[in-house]
Amino acid sequence: MRRAALALAAAALLAGCGGSTSARTSAPGATTTTPATRASQHRRDPQAAASAIPRPGRVPALLNPHDVYAAGRPGLLSPVVRHDRALVYVPNSDSNSVSVISQRTGHVIRTFATGALPQHVTPSWDLRTLWVSNDLGNTLTPIDPRTGLNGKPVPVTDPYNLYFTPDGRYAIVVEEAHRVLAFREPHTMRLHHDLPVPQCPGVDHMDFSMSGRLALVSCEFSGRMIVLDVNGERIIKEISLSPGAMPQDVKLSPDGRVFYVADMASNGVWVIDAHRMRKIGFIPTGRGAHGLYTSRDSRVMYVSNRGEGSISLISMRTRHVIRKWVIPGGGSPDMGGVSADGRVLWLTGRYNSEVYAISTVTGRLLHRIPVGNGPHGLCVWPQPGRYSIGHTGILR
Repeated sequence: MRRAALALAAAALLAGCGGSTSARTSAPGATTTTPATRASQHRRDPQAAASAIPRPGRVPALLNPHDVYAAGRPGLLSPVVRHDRALVYVPNSDSNSVSVISQRTGHVIRTFATGALPQHVTPSWDLRTLWVSNDLGNTLTPIDPRTGLNGKPVPVTDPYNLYFTPDGRYAIVVEEAHRVLAFREPHTMRLHHDLPVPQCPGVDHMDFSMSGRLALVSCEFSGRMIVLDVNGERIIKEISLSPGAMPQDVKLSPDGRVFYVADMASNGVWVIDAHRMRKIGFIPTGRGAHGLYTSRDSRVMYVSNRGEGSISLISMRTRHVIRKWVIPGGGSPDMGGVSADGRVLWLTGRYNSEVYAISTVTGRLLHRIPVGNGPHGLCVWPQPGRYSIGHTGILR
C-alpha cells in the first residue's frame, strides 16, 4: 500500500512502507536543535516541521500537543511524497486486482493483477511504499507511489490489514483468519514476533494512542475490543461493547482523549475513553457504520454507513452527528480517505463495484467510477503528514 502527488508550495506529507529511511536525511538544522526547541519551532512554522523527515526508533513529537492530526493540514506534504503522483489505489477483492484512478480526472488509468483477495492499500511508515494486502494470496504487493507502478510481491501470511508501530520499528500484519498480530521488519517484512490473539475473532482494525504506547484493536466477531501494549507486544485488556456488536474501523480523536469505533451491527460509533480504556458512549450514525475518516481541519469525522448508502458527519467538539450526506441512487460506501487538500472524500462502493468521490464542502457526489468487483480499502495518495501508522492512510 503506498504513494503519489504534486508540489503544493509548502512542505510535508507522509505514507508508505518500504525503502531505507537511512538513505534520506532530515531537513537542514533538524538534528542540531533540542526536541523542545524543535517542537517550539514547529508550532510557529508547521511547514518546516512537515519538511523534517522522521527517523525510525522513536515516536516523533506531535506538532501540536492538542491535535494528533496537526501534521495533516492541507499543503503540509513531506518532501518524501511531494513528487508522488496524485492517484487513488483501489483493491478489488473479488477481482484480484487494483484499479488506479486519476484524482484530477476521476478516470481509471490502469488496472493490475494482485494476489488473491486484496483487502487494503497501506502507506508505509516512511511514506516510500504503498502495500497491497493480498489476504488469501499470502503476499504484499509493493507500489512505488512516485511512478504508480507495482513491484514484486513479498510473501506474508494472511495479510488482512497492515499497520506500523508509531516509532517505525515494526510493521504489524493483521492476520484475521489466524487471530494473530504479526510484528515484522517494516521493509523486508521478515517476522519478528507472532502475537496470538485467540480472544479476538475477526481481528480487523486499530489505531494508536497519542503517545503511541497503546493500540485499540477491533474484534469483529466477538463484540469486543482488545488493548495492545505496543512496546511490550502483548494484550493487556479487553473491552466488551454490546451483544451482537461488530466493531470495524477505529480512530483516535484529535485531542487524544477518546477513540471512536464504528459498529456495523449497532449502526453507529462507540466512544472509548483513551486513558482508562473503557466504553463511555455511543453515537447513532446509520445502518452499517463502517469507516472513519478525519477532516483536514480536525473538526469533523466522516462515518461511512455502508448499509444505507450515506455518510454521517460527527462534530469532534460535541460528539454529535451534525449532518448526513446520502449518495444519490444508493450505494455501499466502505473504506477510503480524504484528499490532500481536504476537499474530496474518496470511498469504495463495496457491493456496487464502484468508487465515490464526494465534495467535503457540499456533500455532493462528484464522481461515481466503475472499478472491479468488491472494492475495499482504497488509498488516496499523496496525503499530508510525516509518517504513516497504517490502514488506508493514518498519518501523523
